[in-house]
Amino acid sequence: MPRRQARPVAPQQYALEPYRTRCVQCDQPAHVAYHSRRTIATLDGLYRLDLAVRRCRNAACPQYRRAYRPEEEGHWALPHGEFGLDVIALVGRLRFAEHRSVPEIHQALVGRGLAIAERSVTNLLQRYEELVALRLTDHARLAERLREQGQVILALDGLQPDVGHEVLWVLRDCVSGEVLLARSLLGSTATELVPLLREVAAALPVPIGGVISDGQASIRNAVRTALPDVPHQLCQFHYLREAAKPVFEADRHAKKLLKKAVRGVRPIERALEGRDDAAATAVRGYCLAVRSALTDDGRPPLGAAGLRLHDRLSAIRASLGRVAEKGGAPRNSDGSSASSTGASPRPPTSGRPSAPPMAGSIRRRTSSPTATASLGRRCRPTVRRSSPR
Repeated sequence: MPRRQARPVAPQQYALEPYRTRCVQCDQPAHVAYHSRRTIATLDGLYRLDLAVRRCRNAACPQYRRAYRPEEEGHWALPHGEFGLDVIALVGRLRFAEHRSVPEIHQALVGRGLAIAERSVTNLLQRYEELVALRLTDHARLAERLREQGQVILALDGLQPDVGHEVLWVLRDCVSGEVLLARSLLGSTATELVPLLREVAAALPVPIGGVISDGQASIRNAVRTALPDVPHQLCQFHYLREAAKPVFEADRHAKKLLKKAVRGVRPIERALEGRDDAAATAVRGYCLAVRSALTDDGRPPLGAAGLRLHDRLSAIRASLGRVAEKGGAPRNSDGSSASSTGASPRPPTSGRPSAPPMAGSIRRRTSSPTATASLGRRCRPTVRRSSPR
């Protein structure tokens, strides 16, 4: 789709020239042939680049009349691109690190002042994937970095999105964080993993100092076959998860008991339907806090869900206590039975039970900090009836 609005004028301008003034082949002077202009949209705003393009005028040179553009142009944007590399990096981070959708990424970029179409976000995602692929396939850079560290600690793991689909096996160096090999296989047997390990071992310029993986039997057998002299240990996370199983089971049981103790939020919310006063709003806020605490799960083994639920419910209960104390509402006592509505005396606790209310009697439902505090004690708002006339 063509552009419907003209791009605004770039407020900042830069003039770029090639670092070399002579031809790289014949070493003859390369004169400026023409100037090219580009407008680049970055996270800092629009920039206009004035590029000086040189050409070799030696007819016998292989670089004759071939454009020699400024080297610094590649630090701004990709060839024929309108958006800077910082925009591409942000799009990739929002997509693959924060798992945002294309419309959400588009809204985030527009919120930062970028005039960009939603279709262009998809194009930038494709450019980001291409740049990542080029970086991973740069074997010369990878070999140089591995030589500096002297050895490789190999990590092996597989990812299967759904049952029946291919398994993506990733072999990564734990020291540098570089991905050494990524390949999809139909299965996860030791026979299929042995060629991957041998391929990586043959391509590395440094020896493998150790292998880290989970406790899958096929991985253990493959490492034992392909790398018999390399130490192999389980991942620290799997060690910690196995060691924390008893604690995790106790925490899950405690969370189940806590959830059972705070059930009954829905009846309180139903009792407040149709009310918009301050007390009802406060009670709804506490009900929402309880619901949020119940749905907040932890990440075992480090994030205990039961302990987190206990802390949040304790904070809610403490807040309810402070509201009851500061609100000035009377407690349930002999001297505080009368409310601000001039309630009648309490019905007798012994003897003949009182008769049901007659027609025309008043049924009043009170909402005070005392009713708010009932959330912590699983009590419904107090219902008070007037005595029979």
